[in-house]
Amino acid sequence: MNHWFAIAIAIVAEVIATTALKASDEFTHLLPSLIAALGYGVAFYFMTISMRVFPVGIMYAIWSGLGIVLISTLGWLVYRQTLDIPAMLGMGFIIAGVVIINVFSKSIGH
Repeated sequence: MNHWFAIAIAIVAEVIATTALKASDEFTHLLPSLIAALGYGVAFYFMTISMRVFPVGIMYAIWSGLGIVLISTLGWLVYRQTLDIPAMLGMGFIIAGVVIINVFSKSIGH
């Protein structure tokens, strides 16, 4: 399996799981709780696939960085959580960091 595809699946699964975790209301709602548990399982499985190519630190930076931005965006869209200028600026730095890693780092196999 392509390592970029694997990390993309891991990120999407983690974003779905975290969004469901919020909806689970401390695991008091069954369906969101099950989606969260399954989503994290899928995310971790596909992370292990991407670790075949990516060093663990680089893989985690990509996974967590993009996850933070996507979760923050979904929190804003789904749960109406506000994002102020410092939060958006910080997420911009996270995106910049992921781009710098992917474009300039010789630590990952392209």
